[in-house]
Amino acid sequence: MVHYSLDPENPTKSCKSRDSNLRVHLKNTRETAQAIKVGRCAQAKQWGWMRGRWPKKSAEFSLHTLKNAESNAELKGLDVDSLVIEHIQVNKAPKMWHRTYRVHGGINPYMSSPCHIEMILTEKEQIVPKPEEEVAQKKNISQKKLKKQKLMARE
Repeated sequence: MVHYSLDPENPTKSCKSRDSNLRVHLKNTRETAQAIKVGRCAQAKQWGWMRGRWPKKSAEFSLHTLKNAESNAELKGLDVDSLVIEHIQVNKAPKMWHRTYRVHGGINPYMSSPCHIEMILTEKEQIVPKPEEEVAQKKNISQKKLKKQKLMARE
């Protein structure tokens, strides 16, 4: 059984997905995960096609994890369109290395920084937009006018 760093609040309306030891840069994947963290599941799919030079490999691996979580949701019988990313986390994996050859027969390690990605999607009841409150604008009144109003109120 795979251990997740967070347990969902409602396991019956949640689905999980996790990829381990991915050969993709940790720092780029972390930034990609933070970008898609705030959006809905359907919005997160668009990150692969948007302009703005996202790390291609990191976006592909994040989308793969997202699609896996979606298919897990379908298997559970959840509504895929109302899924929201509740939790996404990128962790360090053990470093892998191969050789880089140096002058005079030396060999140095050539390290890579792989990562683990875990994701939890939750089905929300209904996404309600924030109501627009009409606040009465407070007028700036000079001190003289305030004093006149107080005098008039006394009389």
